[in-house]
Amino acid sequence: MQPDAILMRCSACGATNRVPRGKLGLGRAPRCGRCKMPLPPIESEPVPVSDATFGELVERSALPVLLDAWAPWCAPCRQLAPIVDALAGELAGRVRVAKLDIDESPRTAARLGLQSIPTLLIFKDGREIDRVVGAQPKAEISRRLERVLR
Repeated sequence: MQPDAILMRCSACGATNRVPRGKLGLGRAPRCGRCKMPLPPIESEPVPVSDATFGELVERSALPVLLDAWAPWCAPCRQLAPIVDALAGELAGRVRVAKLDIDESPRTAARLGLQSIPTLLIFKDGREIDRVVGAQPKAEISRRLERVLR
């Protein structure tokens, strides 16, 4: 993929569209190449994921996904949250950043085999390809994401 292009999935027909970043900067609303409907806005903040939405938002995502498994009572999770938020803004259009509250979504947490939190999981084409357990520096998380984006 071109580094100056963003992949966006059309919510109307499901087609994946490659949109040049320059067109987004001009204030133009991109449209789907197949059905011509407006494309959804770019996610620059983490998207909440639940048992009900995991399949749609993670497994069927056109973009690679960084999934933050966390809980509100977990101090290291709260420490990692600003890093995850920053990555969501920096990688908008290249990576979907999502947050899974393990207390509210125990089925998905069990299905993923989560043993401890915080855990960051990296998905590509619906499959888990990397797992980072524990609070890590932003540079390490970015390095592991860049391997996926090549």
